[in-house]
Amino acid sequence: MAARQDSQETSYLLPPNPEDWDEQGIPDFVYGQKDLVGEGIQWPGNASLTLDTLPRSRFDSALCSAWRQRVELGLFRYRLEDLQTQILPGSVGFVAQLNIERGVQRRPPQNIQSVRQEFDPKQFNFNKIRPGEVLFRLQQQEPDGPKQEDILVLINVSPLEWGHVLLVPEPALGLPQRLLPGILRAGLEAVLLSLHPGFRVGFNSLGGLASVNHLHLHGYYLAHPLPVEGAPSIPLDPKGYIHLLQTLPAPGFLFYTSGPGPEMEALIRRVCRATDYLSNREIAHNLFVTRGAPPGPASSPAGLTGLRVILWARKSSFGIKESGAFNVALCELAGHLPVKTSQDFGSLTEAAAVTLIQDCLLPQAQADEVRAALVALMAQGEL
Repeated sequence: MAARQDSQETSYLLPPNPEDWDEQGIPDFVYGQKDLVGEGIQWPGNASLTLDTLPRSRFDSALCSAWRQRVELGLFRYRLEDLQTQILPGSVGFVAQLNIERGVQRRPPQNIQSVRQEFDPKQFNFNKIRPGEVLFRLQQQEPDGPKQEDILVLINVSPLEWGHVLLVPEPALGLPQRLLPGILRAGLEAVLLSLHPGFRVGFNSLGGLASVNHLHLHGYYLAHPLPVEGAPSIPLDPKGYIHLLQTLPAPGFLFYTSGPGPEMEALIRRVCRATDYLSNREIAHNLFVTRGAPPGPASSPAGLTGLRVILWARKSSFGIKESGAFNVALCELAGHLPVKTSQDFGSLTEAAAVTLIQDCLLPQAQADEVRAALVALMAQGEL
């Protein structure tokens, strides 16, 4: 499909006639360093937080207008209405949402047997989607820098929340679901392109509830702070490359950067070194990217001074999971709980949520082994 250069006139909307969608080609969303906002994004103190009450960046406007049109065109498996939401009483601050349709209508997960399973073109993959599901192509354009790989931004046809998209590097490459530096960089930059404090990005490995074995990240808006944004941490190595979030709902490895530049590139190398280690040892994992506070003592939700990347090693889980109020993947580990039934939504407690999440974590002896290995990896090479 032909690309078009981004400009003030670029439209990310589809033509009225579906027969013209494939011919239109994929519009480019071209951005540079000046579009990446590292500081100054905060949760409002008392205003009702919606996408319509906050300033929008070019990225937010492009994504939201195109996503809204795809809703109206019926390209999703269900129409996402305002989700019933509650903050569970307790010290964690879980954000629980009732999303019955996702539990019923989403595509069944593929048959996955290994964290390192190869891409299978016969299975569902992102080369098989309808043309209208592609919103635009992310293209970083810097006159003096190397050209980055193109990333397609697709709708998730079974959305968790408003604006739920998938970031997919060149689908024709047939990359399996193993984290690579290019897609992680795109995910970090997508968060920095948004002016909304609740736009987050994440990754589920195979065995970590990824349902499609084709490399992709999730991105979505959630109009609530999450526990991991300001949770306290302790450094695990002398240089502070990797930290440990010790608080509920689950301990995780924290990486932090104040924004784009050499520091962020070093973070990308460290995170991918850690996920390579986990994949090579068949250890499932989830990753979550959010604006947040620097490592250290607990911080208020207002302290969104940079990017937090949290990595969790967990038990492998393959196949369809029907039991429990929710499945445990990237958003649940961060404190966002999409609940599948009204009964569970009405009865869910913080203690029950913590138990369900912690049942998915590694046994303590294996967790200690992973921790020691990742700390040792941070000390290797030029980081």
